[in-house]
Amino acid sequence: MITAYDKNGVIAIDRVPPGSTVTAAYYRKFLQDVLRPKIRQKRSAMFATSVLILHDNVQPHASGAVLEKYGWQVLPHLLYSPDMCPPDFDLFPKLKKPLHGKHFRSIEEVSNEVTRVIRCINNEGVLTGIQDLPKRWTAVIKHNGDYVEGL
Repeated sequence: MITAYDKNGVIAIDRVPPGSTVTAAYYRKFLQDVLRPKIRQKRSAMFATSVLILHDNVQPHASGAVLEKYGWQVLPHLLYSPDMCPPDFDLFPKLKKPLHGKHFRSIEEVSNEVTRVIRCINNEGVLTGIQDLPKRWTAVIKHNGDYVEGL
């Protein structure tokens, strides 16, 4: 699953088909055909300034053709730094908690429940990872990129 979100909630989700791999071409298509229209639909004010993207440094994300085409900027991200990845410390724990202990019979059931939980997360306005990022960034820099306990 590819998830894009900001301080106001999840903007776009792409459920990568089972057995598929997220390649640079797949990711470009997501940015162009999924994320950009969703930003236009849900957060059109973002286009008044440059859209900032924070993603990890895996190979599919390294291709910046779409980002350059639309003038989007990429925030630097340290390799292997979960302290700097808002989904890891913000979205995913909030997504996993209501799913904990549940058993699903199909991918479709999982997908439907994830969608329901994301709607609740968006309605509750509890995604604070983007606002917490400057504090985390400062701590990671202070510790020369090492893991920081208790952030």
